[in-house]
Amino acid sequence: MTNRPEGDARAERNQRRAAARERAAKARLQQKRRQRGVRLGLQVGLGVVLLAAATVVTLVLLDSTKPAGPGPSSMPQGGITIAQGMTPVSEAGSTASASPSASTGASAGAEPVRITMYVDYLCPFCGQFEKTNSDYIEGLVESGVATVDIHPIAVLANRSQGTKYSLRAANAAACVAQSSPDQFFAVNRALFAAQPEENTPGLTDAQLKKVIGGVRGVSGKATIAKCIDDQRYGKWVDERTTAVSGGDIPGSSLKDFPGTPLVLVNGQRYEYSQPFTNEEFRTFVITVAGSGEQTSSPTPKPSSSASASAS
Repeated sequence: MTNRPEGDARAERNQRRAAARERAAKARLQQKRRQRGVRLGLQVGLGVVLLAAATVVTLVLLDSTKPAGPGPSSMPQGGITIAQGMTPVSEAGSTASASPSASTGASAGAEPVRITMYVDYLCPFCGQFEKTNSDYIEGLVESGVATVDIHPIAVLANRSQGTKYSLRAANAAACVAQSSPDQFFAVNRALFAAQPEENTPGLTDAQLKKVIGGVRGVSGKATIAKCIDDQRYGKWVDERTTAVSGGDIPGSSLKDFPGTPLVLVNGQRYEYSQPFTNEEFRTFVITVAGSGEQTSSPTPKPSSSASASAS
């Protein structure tokens, strides 16, 4: 066996070490390149996510700050004014806060009594007031000695397990005010007749459409249905609710909103007691009408289903 010179062995070992170092250097370079690629991918991906998130936030902010569109043409100040014949006041220049002329059916020289109501379709007290006094109010309006303003708002929108029933119901009422205003009073009654309890999901949009569609004489049902699905007046209802809750109460000198139902007679607040009675409300209407404030003291006449005079 021939021994290799020590110098050759050392040179061979050096070559192997150099080759190993070169392989290690290449491996480190490849690893660094892979890491740079991963980092770049993460940065690009994160940038895309952040850009998408920023776009969504921007769109949400723009949508939330966009002013509400106009309300129904029959509700220039948030409420619809219903006069003799149970149809909206439509004289040129009339508004929800202007007093209709005596030509709506009141006796000569007498202004009609003006009843104004702010209601929430989930509010149980609103439902009780409606059940007790709706026939009487209808009789007053039909006889021409009163008009009624109805303002649907949504102060209880957060009391329906997240479905915002108050807002959806008020929007549905606004849809009717726009497309079938002559049937608004009847639809208002129907919505209260079908009133769900607080802290329940309330009626679905499909059920709201069924309630409204079941009211005799409602026209434009397809348009109303689409208006409900689109929540066309949802932002408008929310804006009006905020304004009223903040003290902007057309038809009243009140500075603070006391809650629903808010019932005014010639601008004077009806401070009801519980349980509701038609006698109490009838007496209040006659007293206000007889005071001479804002009216020429017409004598209200109830419908056939209500007593003819206060006792």
